[in-house]
Amino acid sequence: MADTVVDPLVEPAVSYAVDVAEVRRLSRHVVTGPSPEHILTRTPLTGAPLANWPVSTPDDVAGAVATARAAQKAWARLPVEARGHVMLRFHDLLLKHQGPILDAIQLESGKARRHAFEEIAETATCARHYARAAAAYLKAKRHQGVLPILTQPVEHHRPKGVVGVVSPWNYPLSLAISDAIPALMAGNAVVLRPDIQGALTTLRTAALLRVAGLPDGVLEIVLGDGPTTGQAVIDKTDYISYTGSTATGRLVAVSAARRLIGASLELGGKNSLYVAADANLRRTVEGAVRSCFSSAGQLCISTERVIVHRDIADAFLPRFVEAVQAMRLGVDLDWGIDMGSLVGQRQLETVTRHIDDALAKGARLLAGGRARPDIGPYVFEPTVLTDVTAAMECRDGETFGPVVAVYLVDSDDAAIALANDTEYGLNASVWTRNVAHGRAIAARIQAGTVNINEGYGSAYASATAPMGGMKQSGIGRRHGRDGILKYTEAQTIAAQHVMGFGGLPGVSDKMFAKTLTVGLRALKGMGLK
Repeated sequence: MADTVVDPLVEPAVSYAVDVAEVRRLSRHVVTGPSPEHILTRTPLTGAPLANWPVSTPDDVAGAVATARAAQKAWARLPVEARGHVMLRFHDLLLKHQGPILDAIQLESGKARRHAFEEIAETATCARHYARAAAAYLKAKRHQGVLPILTQPVEHHRPKGVVGVVSPWNYPLSLAISDAIPALMAGNAVVLRPDIQGALTTLRTAALLRVAGLPDGVLEIVLGDGPTTGQAVIDKTDYISYTGSTATGRLVAVSAARRLIGASLELGGKNSLYVAADANLRRTVEGAVRSCFSSAGQLCISTERVIVHRDIADAFLPRFVEAVQAMRLGVDLDWGIDMGSLVGQRQLETVTRHIDDALAKGARLLAGGRARPDIGPYVFEPTVLTDVTAAMECRDGETFGPVVAVYLVDSDDAAIALANDTEYGLNASVWTRNVAHGRAIAARIQAGTVNINEGYGSAYASATAPMGGMKQSGIGRRHGRDGILKYTEAQTIAAQHVMGFGGLPGVSDKMFAKTLTVGLRALKGMGLK
């Protein structure tokens, strides 16, 4: 096991600069050649340079996969409980050292500290869950054989080998490390390609995994762009976990299909929040603001459509708009901010284009609508639109920013129809005082997760339950049983006792078939599956 004595992280002074010596030290854990190219990242909080990271070539990725493949065998031979001890130590280290990790998340993504903490909590929960539940998920399971007692099949789950994780910039901790944890707990090695905008977060966190006892080679990190480095990971590993846009997800699926390997894809969303006629106003307003504007809307499961029953609209809308206008915007590495920054110029341009297009085509602005360079170069006010139509880009296209459109409906049926009127199906929420009624509505919404009286946290933070998308929002699930078994190959080992299937000595084929026919009828009569 790796040395577990030296603690690599020291709580830094709050700063917008990353120490060059730390970048050099962390860069040693990126798989590269002796003279790699480098990419300079900038913090969206100020636009200033953040860190200069080495880039991994396709050959470097091949080397990382070879190292991981060699290390995986010994890791898989460890009892699952021993792997769990590593994750429980990591859980404690992550909570202990959350300060520098929170700084890294904010510096790279621009989000407010309260939203960065959601990533800490989710990752710690994921580590604890799989550390304690993996043994049960992976336990060999006996099945009823075709001939009871005589046929004894046992289902096993074997690790895939080397899992490739290709993660995005918007949740640099959760979508990189949390997706790697169940793969590691299943006995795989992982080659992780985080978006380079999340490299600091990933590398600081990987340092904690090494301190927790993760052996060398079991988690290899490569850096670079999607078309080159990311594609090399897809081309070399045994299974792919990808989170990102639907357009890129389709390309990943094609690449995986060519190689006949599996892939789990969490992709885009156009998520709806329905305010039913009997919703609790105070609770719903607070939850809607959080659901729409967490991480400045740069969250695949955040709300971009607020659907309001007309009977409650006059009470809800003024309160919602007032709460949005009262949000505290900022780019500080500290608590007390309600919403931070967009990640960069591309996101700022998309948000601006969607709003300008909507207003030019007749939408009305209820709140926000302006960039705020006086706060930060990519800060944009939380924005509420109404009278949005199908002619407007923001009606069906994913904005991925702090923009939400409000729609009024006359019935639950109309709300469900509107929520389903999208090619996406990732997340939704329903707000009502009658939870049973809320569940009935939720069951008719075509989304992989639906929350009642919460925007996204109830489903997303429940590590025991599967989370993923329907329709164009992806395939596969993270969390729960599905979230670890996808990283395994199911193997059935069936032992046959006493009598086989080749007939009995001295018994004709016809008589043998008649005997089996009688037996099959008897098994049905006994109620056997």
